[in-house]
Order: sequence, then C-alpha cells, then structure tokens
Amino acid sequence: MQQKITILKYTKFTVLSLVFGLISLSTFAQKKIKIDGVAVVIGKNIVLNSDIEKFKQEVEDRSEGKITISDCEMLEELMQQKLLSHHAVVDSVIVSDEDVNSRVERSLQYFTQEFGSEDKVIAAYGFNDLDDLKKALFTVQKENVLIEKEQEKITDKIDVTPEEVRLYYNGLKTSGELPEFQAEIELAQIVLYAAPTPEENDRIVAQLNEIKKQVEEGASFKMKAIINSDDPGVTTNGGQYEVTKDSPFIKEFKEMAFSLDVNQVSKPFKSDFGYHLMQLHEIKGNMRVASHILIQPDIPDSRLKDTQERAEKIAIDIKEGKITFEEAVKKYSEDKETKNNGGAIVNPYTGEAQFDLTRMDPDLYARVAELKKGELSDVFFDQNRNGEKMFKFIMMKDRTNTHTADLVEDYVKIQDLALTKKKEESITKWSKEKIKDTYIKMSETHRKCTFVKNWKKEINK
Repeated sequence: MQQKITILKYTKFTVLSLVFGLISLSTFAQKKIKIDGVAVVIGKNIVLNSDIEKFKQEVEDRSEGKITISDCEMLEELMQQKLLSHHAVVDSVIVSDEDVNSRVERSLQYFTQEFGSEDKVIAAYGFNDLDDLKKALFTVQKENVLIEKEQEKITDKIDVTPEEVRLYYNGLKTSGELPEFQAEIELAQIVLYAAPTPEENDRIVAQLNEIKKQVEEGASFKMKAIINSDDPGVTTNGGQYEVTKDSPFIKEFKEMAFSLDVNQVSKPFKSDFGYHLMQLHEIKGNMRVASHILIQPDIPDSRLKDTQERAEKIAIDIKEGKITFEEAVKKYSEDKETKNNGGAIVNPYTGEAQFDLTRMDPDLYARVAELKKGELSDVFFDQNRNGEKMFKFIMMKDRTNTHTADLVEDYVKIQDLALTKKKEESITKWSKEKIKDTYIKMSETHRKCTFVKNWKKEINK
C-alpha cells in the first residue's frame, strides 16, 4: 500500500496537469452562469472561490481518493497556473490555432467518452450547442497551451544525466518509495476508408449548385439548410455561425467565411466533413456571420464490403509474413494521423503512446485486452465524428504488466520522473522571482493560508 501512495506523491504534478488540461471546462461553464467570489487576482487572471473546490474535488476523483489536497494547497496550484499564463502573455508566447484546435478535438473526445454523447456534454455543462461548447474548449485550451509553452521556455535547457537518474532511483529505493507502474500497452493501427463513388460526389455538387441557384433567385438559405443539411446543429441554429479567425472551425470553413461578400453564396466546397455551401450574412469587425449547408456522401454497401475485404486481405498477408505491419502501414493505411509513425495510436487523454489498461475506452479495451505483443485484432467497422466510414485492425505493439519500478526495465520512465522533479524545482525558482514583480491581490480569507511560495509578499519571508 505504501508504494501506491508514494507513486501518487511523485505523479501529483501529472494528475494536476490532467485536471487543468481537461476539467477546467467545468470552471469555464460555471463562469458563464454566475460570477462568484474572487479568491485571488494574478496579473489580469483571476481564481474564483468555486474554482478551488471544483479542482480540489477533481484531483481526488482522478486519483481515486489516493491524493487529498487542502483548499490552500489547491489555491497555490491554481495561482501557479495563472502566474505562468500571465507571464506567457507578457513574454509574447505564440499559440497557433492549429495546436489549440487539435487539443479541442482531444478534449471533446474525452468528454464525449465520459458522458456518452456530445449532446449529453452540452447539456451537462449548460452550453447552447456544439459550437458554444467548442468556443469554451478553445478558450480553456488556449490558456493551457500558454502555460505549457511558458513552462517549456523556463525548462528547455534542463536535462538529467544517467548518474542523476541513478541517484534519484537509489534515493527512492533507500526510502522505500519506489513507484509501482500500472499495466500499459502500446497500439498501432491500419485504417482503410470506404470512400464515396465519384458519381456520388458529383451528385452532391450538382445538388448544392441547384440550391445555390435557388437562393440567389430568392429562396431562404435557412430553410434550405433545415431541409438539406447534415450538420446536426442545423435544428437549433439553422446552419448559422459566428466566425472569427480564432474560432475552432475547420480551415476550409473559416477561409470561405472570410472570402465572401455580404449576401454572397459560395460555390460548393469540400472538407473532411463532406461538401458545403455557405452564405455570408454580416461582417462585424473581425467577425463574420455566415450560414452553411453540409451534405455528406452516401457510401453504398458494395463499397463497404470491398473495403472490409481489402482490410482482411492485408491482415492475412501480415499474419502469413508476406509483409510486415510497418510496411503495410506505409503502403495501405489511409489515416493521416498515424500513417507516418508506423500506425502508432496516441492516447487522447494523455497525448502519449501508452494506454493504461484500467483507464481505456471500453470498446477499444474489448478489442485488444486479450492480444499478446505482436498480435492483430479482428478487422472491424468504425466511423469518426466527420461521418467518415472505415475498416481497421489493431496490432499490440508492446505490453507490460503491473510491477514495482526497476532501473533497467523502466529506465525511461524513471528518467522522466527525475527530469520532471528537476523541472519542477526550476519552475519553483522562477516563480519565486516572478511573484515579486507580479500584481497579486488576495482576499482576506485566503491570506490566512500558509503557502510554500511568498504569494502574500510578506517582507521577511
């Protein structure tokens, strides 16, 4: 039992990072409804009283009760995040929309998995629709990227030598605090998309061109969207969105919105979601108000069957040694995200290649739980959020069982722990200096807390 508690001690930073990276959406949603008491102001950033309790509860839930944290400790962690965010802006840290949007999609996957559907996420947090939810996620994740980039700026030259790793490990061993690593797996995949026929694509373009003609002759774009669009949000917003260059929309959508004149109807254009038609309604400074119609191609059963059979043939060739899995990925796989890295699947919760068997998506777990290293799953059908249909199969790249840390077997993980500790020490040193010249205003209630750092700016501390 002592070992399990100790590993949590050394991964507390990781648990907190997960909480700040994902669950801060609940804080954002709460702010939309009610602004409660301000606990602390750090530069131009604020921490609310309600933030402390929500994040504190989330840390305890994520660690399954093995990490407990007081209100004052939680407040200090939140102040640390806000200090980093504030100075990232001061230091003109650059954050790209592409980076933020990829995190928005990962977060959306996480919440959808947690609640069961996008609609349930929207309802749970009190958002109006998917667009409203994505805007909130964009704001949350943009701050997270700012924080991470500022941390990288502080620690980019920090490294650990093999001797430092050895001393770190021996220190844990001597004190009886060696961590216990959970069972982990690494997965790779080959994906074949069931593409629509050229005739189906031509049919959709012709349909959208006819709608374009009718709208230009006076028909209501909104009514055409309600009748024809495959965008699930059309029932609540008639296909209309407010678009800025920072909005979490796909590139093609934003580019079209900013290329049209008021009342102009676009030509049909393609994205990963299907084919679109757009009309611009209004220009408000850096914002465009536009409506779109989305039509997704139908995939005939014959195409689905052909795709399945091709995937099964590739799997058989790999099992019979006619081609290696890595060669097959390069030659056949059509998944953009994994094709160029050997098919390796990234854990959407952590951004790493490893999956904890106890914290996996249930559907994925059912397909891979019994696989041994090097074995392939059966070919199965899948469909992504864009509506793209595919057949895929998965290979178990690596698999380790639950065990106490070993310097040789787990050298990379121990090295990461040692490096994390050294980076934390560097960030702590940086924070103590930055606190001195950063505007900080704390409520009288929270000034009663005892902090590790001098947030209260007491003269003799």
